[in-house]
Amino acid sequence: MKKISESIIYVGADDKKIDLFEGQYPVPNGVSYNSYVIRDEKIAVMDTVDAAALDPWFDNLEEALDSKAPDYLIVSHLEPDHSAGIEGFMKKYPETKLVANAKTWSMISQFIDLEIDQALRVTVAEGDSLSLGEHELKFIMAPMVHWPEVMLEYETKEKVLFSADTFGTFGILEDALTDAQLLAADSSYNWNEEARRYFVNIVGKYGNMVQTLLKKAAGLDIAKIAPLHGPVLTENLERYIGLYDSMSQYKAEKEGTLVAYVSLHGNTKKAALELCDMLKEAGKEAYPIDLARVDVSYALAKAFEYNSMVLASVTWDGMLPAAMEDFLYHLKAKTFRNRKVALIENGTWGPLAAKLMTDELSALKDMEIYDNKITIKTRMNALTKEQLKEACNWL
Repeated sequence: MKKISESIIYVGADDKKIDLFEGQYPVPNGVSYNSYVIRDEKIAVMDTVDAAALDPWFDNLEEALDSKAPDYLIVSHLEPDHSAGIEGFMKKYPETKLVANAKTWSMISQFIDLEIDQALRVTVAEGDSLSLGEHELKFIMAPMVHWPEVMLEYETKEKVLFSADTFGTFGILEDALTDAQLLAADSSYNWNEEARRYFVNIVGKYGNMVQTLLKKAAGLDIAKIAPLHGPVLTENLERYIGLYDSMSQYKAEKEGTLVAYVSLHGNTKKAALELCDMLKEAGKEAYPIDLARVDVSYALAKAFEYNSMVLASVTWDGMLPAAMEDFLYHLKAKTFRNRKVALIENGTWGPLAAKLMTDELSALKDMEIYDNKITIKTRMNALTKEQLKEACNWL
């Protein structure tokens, strides 16, 4: 239990044992499941946590409630990492009213076996308010950010936006709670890196819906942002909102080039790294990633970060290697767009990788593809290096 203010208490918990978030995204630094209590004339609990964190969550909750019974449980998002505690909570506090929107009520039986009595159901919609005394919650619907039932809550007295998965990050909080603590000089926590990877992989497909939500948030006086994963944001909020605005419009954060490659015997890798060296010598930022050795979630995040990209691939049995196919699949799945792309292919007798990559990229919007594909026949030669220099100038 940690205090955000005298009235708002953090009761979430860290998960240090988890290896894959949602069964697919590596989280070497774990993840936090955030939940909050607002104490006033009436007491509201803001969401529950994942099944892996129920014991510490209930302990934190009891301490925050201080022998009092909660009046409301707010359900912002039904995904199991936030709803696993609903059934146990309602059994422990059977008089508590469950606050949710109509879409949540239509889906809730898929997540809990407990039937919620109609007298305990509070249905809210866009713009509705719930008074707790001095504190008041205003409800903001955020469909498809990133599930259809998602909603946010804005607390008017302390100006806290409870933002559901929006502004969430990977990584545990440990003893720190706010961005000011986590981003201190002696902290290894990198909000930009973790938040970008979280956004791209969890929310990235739904940029238009995030834009709609940000327009609603622009009309609020926000002092703090309390997400369901990661630190409570308390300073320089324009920085975080600006990053979300940029990412959800598929704009690059910075000028630079992701060089993503797959190499069977090291020759394609040599060309990719040669190009990186040329870019750096020209004063440009370049970031190489071996797609076969780095999880695709990290590669996607870097693709969103930079304004240009080079794809370098060997031709493998007349096809693209699985790692390159997977990367291109995820770019399409996350509706990636608005970038410059150059292609390097390698093939001893029948190089086809550039054509295959171009075919895949054709499904993406607003992509500018370099006209002069670079073809390597097994190993680089003088002509290859000259072509790399020309590509360097274009990027």
